[in-house]
Amino acid sequence: MKLLVPNQIGNLKFKNSIAMAPMTRARGEGNGIANNLTALYYTQRSSAGLIITEGINISEQALGSPFTLGIYTEDQIAGWKKVTDAVHQKGGKIFAQLWHTGRVAHSVDKMGNLPVAPSAIAIEGQQHFSSQGLLDYEIPRALETAEVKVVIQDYKQAAINAMKAGFDGVELHAATGYLPNQFLAESSNFRTDQYGGNIENRSRFILEIMQEMVTAIGVDKVGIKLSPSVPYNSILHSNPLEDYTYLIEKLNVLPLAYIHLMNALFLPENGLPQYPRDVIGTLGKLTKHFLIANAGYTRETGEQELEKGIANMISFGVSFIANPDLVKRFELNAELNEADRTTFYGGNEKGYTDYSVLA
Repeated sequence: MKLLVPNQIGNLKFKNSIAMAPMTRARGEGNGIANNLTALYYTQRSSAGLIITEGINISEQALGSPFTLGIYTEDQIAGWKKVTDAVHQKGGKIFAQLWHTGRVAHSVDKMGNLPVAPSAIAIEGQQHFSSQGLLDYEIPRALETAEVKVVIQDYKQAAINAMKAGFDGVELHAATGYLPNQFLAESSNFRTDQYGGNIENRSRFILEIMQEMVTAIGVDKVGIKLSPSVPYNSILHSNPLEDYTYLIEKLNVLPLAYIHLMNALFLPENGLPQYPRDVIGTLGKLTKHFLIANAGYTRETGEQELEKGIANMISFGVSFIANPDLVKRFELNAELNEADRTTFYGGNEKGYTDYSVLA
C-alpha cells in the first residue's frame, strides 16, 4: 500500500504516508497549557507518519474558542515540550498548526474584547461555540494596517516558540474561514490598504507570514493548510481558481515543507459552480511542494488518491480521533471504531484518550 510507504520532506523522514489532520478538541483547562492528557492523546497516535496538532493560538488576541491551547507564554511552550518529547520517544513527527481565529470568535471568551478581522463584517447564518453556549456572531473590529503587521510578527514569534517547544515544524492555518482565509476572501476583506482589493493584496497577509516564518525557523519546516472549496464561516470567492492559482504559484518560490489542501466537503449540489469539486486534481497539481491531501478520505480512497501521483501524503481526521492505531488498522484492513461526535469538543478523557486499540 502506498499509504504505508515511508516518506520524506528534506531531512525529515516519516514512517508512512499517513498524516493525522489538525482537529480542535478543546481539552485545555482554561490556561491554554497542554497537559498530560494532551500528551497521551498525541502519543497514542504517534504511529502516523506526521501528526499535525489542533490549531494553537498564537497570541491572546488569536483565541476564538474556549479551552483551546496556546503557544505564546513560557508555560504554554513548556506544556507543548512535554507533548513533543513524548511523541518523539515513540518515533513520531509532529508539526504545530498555528492559529488566529480572527472573527470566528466571541467577546465573552476574549475578556470583553471584540474579535478582530480584515474588515468589520460579521459571519452570517451560523452561531459560535462559546463558554456560554451557542451565540450569534458579533461584528468584528477591523485591524489597522499597523496592527496587521503586529499579527504577522505574532505568527513569526509563535513559529520560534514552536521550535523551542520541540516541534519538527509548523503549519499556518489558512483554511476554513480563520484570519488568513479572511484576508484572502472577497466576502470578508473590504480593505483599501495594501492588504485588500485585488488578489495580489488579499494574498499579501498570508505570503508575508510565510516568508517571516521561513526566515525565522528555516527551510522545510513551514507548511500551510488551504481550503479552496470550503465556503464555511461566510467565506466566498467569485473566482476561487484564479485566487488560489495566484497564491499557490507565489508559495512555490518559498522553501516550504508542504502544502496541505482540503477537499470540497461542504459545497451544495447545485450551488457555487465556480468552486472546483476536485481540488487535488485542479489546484494540487500546481504546487511544486510536497502535497498533503485532506478531508473525507477512507483507506481505499486515500490509496486511490496517492496512486494518481499528485498527492504525496493523505491526512485523516475523524478516523484518527476514534482509532489511535489507525495505521495498524489500515495495514490489517481491520474494522474501524466509530467516532462519538458528542465528545469532539470539550470534556475529559471520554472520547479523547479512551478509544480501544487492537490487541
